[in-house]
This record gives sequence, structure tokens and C-alpha cells, in this order.
Amino acid sequence: MKIKIITVSKTKSEYSQAESEFLKRLRQYADIEILNLKEEPITKNRNYDEIMEIEGDKILDKLDKEYFNIALHVMGQQKTSEEFANLLEEIKDFKGGKICFIIGGPLGLSQKVLAGADLVLSFSKMTFTHQLIRLLLLEQVYRGFEILKGTDYHK
Repeated sequence: MKIKIITVSKTKSEYSQAESEFLKRLRQYADIEILNLKEEPITKNRNYDEIMEIEGDKILDKLDKEYFNIALHVMGQQKTSEEFANLLEEIKDFKGGKICFIIGGPLGLSQKVLAGADLVLSFSKMTFTHQLIRLLLLEQVYRGFEILKGTDYHK
């Protein structure tokens, strides 16, 4: 399986060790690529919608139609860990097992990105920093593979 994570921003150092651990664990299940796109500066002279559109265009430029594209957004569908694992299993046979997760910057994702995604997924109705959601995503992907394998990790 191939997994791409497109994120607007960069991970701060306090998350690096945990991310590295999950990336190491995930390598047995998938090739993982993380693509960090530079976030646009937020200033009082710039409209938030304009900033999200610029960031959205950067994201859309990196999307590949060969991938099943999942945008992470607070208003998306929520799934249990088991349902998420089943989604991973379904995607394994869909589009060659290529999946792309999209994480927006501090302002979120543009409507163009949300409309162009194959699925809009929410981890919670709460808002998280993009660094934290990236870590949660890696953990849930790992958990999903472990559920499918039938290990005790999920217990």
C-alpha cells in the first residue's frame, strides 16, 4: 500500500519522536510519504478565504487521481477505529492501494479541496492543531493495520 500525507505546515520538534516511532511501525504495512506545504502568512491585511484558496491550490496541485484522497475536516464523517480499519482494507484493492490524507493549515481546507476529495473524514468535532492531527492520523492508520492483522494493539 502507498500512503501520502499532504499537510500545510511543518511539525514542531516536540512531535518528531512520536511521529518517527509510528512511521517506523507503519513501514511494514505501507510506503509512506509526507509532503509538507508551506502555509501562507496570516496577516490582518489578508482575507482568510483568500489564504485558504491559495493553500488549497497548492494542495490540489499535489493531488493525484490515482490515489483515494481523504480530506481531514471537523465537519467530515466520523468512524470508529474498526470502521477506519475496514476503510483501509477496502482501499487496498481500490486504485492500487494508494491513499492520500490531506491536512489543512491553521485556517483549515478550502471548499475546492473538500469538494475534490473522495471522502471528508473527521477525527472529532473538536479542533486540533495540524501537528497533533498528523500524529493522531499516523496512530490511527497503524491501529487500523493492527486491527486488520488481529493483533492485541487495539485492546
